[in-house]
Amino acid sequence: MNILGLSFYYHDSAAALVQDGVIVAAGEEERFSRVKHDNRFPALAVQFVLDKAGITIHDVDWIVFYEKPFLKFERLLLTAFATFPRSHRVFRESMRRWITDKLWIKPLIRDRLGIDAKKVLFCDHHMSHAAASFFCSPFDESVVITVDGAGEWSTGTVGVGRGSKIDIAQEARFPHSLGLLYSAFTAYCGFEVNEGEYKLMGMAPYGTPRYVDKIHKMVRIGSDGSYWLDLDYFAFHYSPDTTMSPKFSELMGRPPRDPSLGDKSLDPFYCDVAASIQVVTEEIMIGLARAARKRTGIKNLCLSGGVALNSVANAKILRDAGFEQLYIPPAPGDDGGAIGAALWAYHHLLGKPRVAPLGHAYLGSEYGEAAIADFLREHDLDYTLIEDDERFYDRVVDDLVSGKVCGWVRGRFEWGPRALGARSIIADPRRAEMKDVVNAKIKFREAFRPFAPSVLAERCEEFFELPNAMQHYPARFMLYVVPVVEDKREVIPAITHVDGSGRLQTVCRETNLGYHRMIEKFGEATGVPVVLNTSFNLKGEPIVETPANAFNTFTRSEMDVLYLGNFVVERAAKKKIVEDHRFTLRHEGDSVLSMVS
Repeated sequence: MNILGLSFYYHDSAAALVQDGVIVAAGEEERFSRVKHDNRFPALAVQFVLDKAGITIHDVDWIVFYEKPFLKFERLLLTAFATFPRSHRVFRESMRRWITDKLWIKPLIRDRLGIDAKKVLFCDHHMSHAAASFFCSPFDESVVITVDGAGEWSTGTVGVGRGSKIDIAQEARFPHSLGLLYSAFTAYCGFEVNEGEYKLMGMAPYGTPRYVDKIHKMVRIGSDGSYWLDLDYFAFHYSPDTTMSPKFSELMGRPPRDPSLGDKSLDPFYCDVAASIQVVTEEIMIGLARAARKRTGIKNLCLSGGVALNSVANAKILRDAGFEQLYIPPAPGDDGGAIGAALWAYHHLLGKPRVAPLGHAYLGSEYGEAAIADFLREHDLDYTLIEDDERFYDRVVDDLVSGKVCGWVRGRFEWGPRALGARSIIADPRRAEMKDVVNAKIKFREAFRPFAPSVLAERCEEFFELPNAMQHYPARFMLYVVPVVEDKREVIPAITHVDGSGRLQTVCRETNLGYHRMIEKFGEATGVPVVLNTSFNLKGEPIVETPANAFNTFTRSEMDVLYLGNFVVERAAKKKIVEDHRFTLRHEGDSVLSMVS
């Protein structure tokens, strides 16, 4: 049985294909379209997953959308009516977007894919999140918690998954939303909503949580983990422009930080605000989880929804909420809803049995030796091919030890927002200067942003405070921030954040042999089985997908070496292209080079 899951029209559109319960392929539309957070119909992603499975759209039995548009439209209308006349612009924009496009999902899917509309199913937004976590987990029974900005009406749910069923027992409803609370503080601290939450989390360790009491005036927290916002402080429920009311800034004592400042002024006040909202977020998440553990007695927990990307909170939930094991999928946000919707239909709706858990994120496209060679030769690029893997890894290690920053493209790209050793930029974590070098010259982003360590799973506990590291699936997906072992912080300073933590990725031999072996050889050469890892993209761009995308990004940064499979492209090739007047670099899909007369 073939089931196609789709998510689109909010942010991070995606498609996923499930065959007989197995996730065959999944990808975000942005990887193919090259439009960051592309929210359009995922035509390119759909074609990719079908091609990967070797089928056509007519071989698909069911197509499942990740939420229910009419129920979401109801929420938008009733909220606009309840807050009128302040909401008149929201009402106007909602009518324009929803009446013309967003409401008519079934006919849109029918027309775009040329299929019978009877094949189209709809799953609740938060059920899609829940299914993306529970049905990918190794647990036969688990508490399932989802938390994000908003779905239809739900902004968070607590339920229980057993076998092929998920039952939702508790929900938070719009406008009471932890995700929107965190986003309001993202905007207040000068970052873009739905993009800057990572920055807020990265800035928090530079501050002290001095304003927790003030935030508690905005949000009331119940003993059962429930929460309610004081809406006098917020505007997201009636304004299309801002998340905060004037009363928000009055309470905090300062106006919102100017977004144009970037990291030019890392004001201690806003760092303290970031630290404070991080503490409150952790308090709410731990309270939800702890109450569910007490109520159900179940030892396993599955998390999903956009708030589950808060890696700092995740590690503290594992430590403090009383659960023995935790699973978070590699794409807990709206993109992951594509997989969740498909798995919900297969397991919960159709009653089909569970299969093996999702233990890796490598569900995207890949390019073999022939395809890479064709690209390099077509554009007359100088390269070295090292066919023997061991010799190739030795070359990579030599480059890293000598202080080079390297692009690494190998195997199928990662599902979700994190680069996990398939589309990564890598460097030597022992060099303290690497953090500034990669931020300023490679990523072109804020200097306070930390980098992740990729560490051999079997040696993780030598460097990071994560007991039984081999058992933790979220660590494979870079979804925990944990302390670096104290006497190792000076050994790997480039990935140790200001508070002594690291957002680690554990690398398993069985899921990424090449990346694992390269890090293993780096460890043999240096005594440190860890590399600095960040996503292979520049600021404002999606992570690279094709060899052409990778070379394009390589040419526009100060990376030293590019590895495409076992091909090595050095800076000299980049210089040749830039200096050759016949070539113009472009940023359009897969084509990055074009001949001009």
